[in-house]
Order: sequence, then structure tokens, then C-alpha cells
Amino acid sequence: MSIAKVSEIISSSSKSFEDAIEKGISRANKTLDNVKSAWIKDQKVEVVNGKITEYRVIMKVTFILKD
Repeated sequence: MSIAKVSEIISSSSKSFEDAIEKGISRANKTLDNVKSAWIKDQKVEVVNGKITEYRVIMKVTFILKD
């Protein structure tokens, strides 16, 4: 039987939501073993002078614990 754990992380990018997601998964994969999926819980942007300056995502990353 496998046991999974979920970790919530926040990631950002000046390019896009997709880039923020990719950066977050890449970083999570460096410290968590067996990353299997991610659920995007929320998305938001930072705006300065009417222009988007940062894309942020809050995601829940699921990984399998080792025996």
C-alpha cells in the first residue's frame, strides 16, 4: 500500500501562469521524492501601473512516501 502526502507551495513568474507552475514543480522535485501530481488551488497577478508584473500560483503537490 502506498501513502501519499500533499504539500502546498506558492510559485511566481514574470512571464506567465504556466511558467510559474513549471518553476514550482521543478523546485518541488528537487526536495520531494516521487512527485506525482499537482492541483492548482489559486492564481493571482500583481499589477503595477495597470500592467501585470508577476503571475502567482498556489498549488498542492502530491508525492508518494517511501516505505
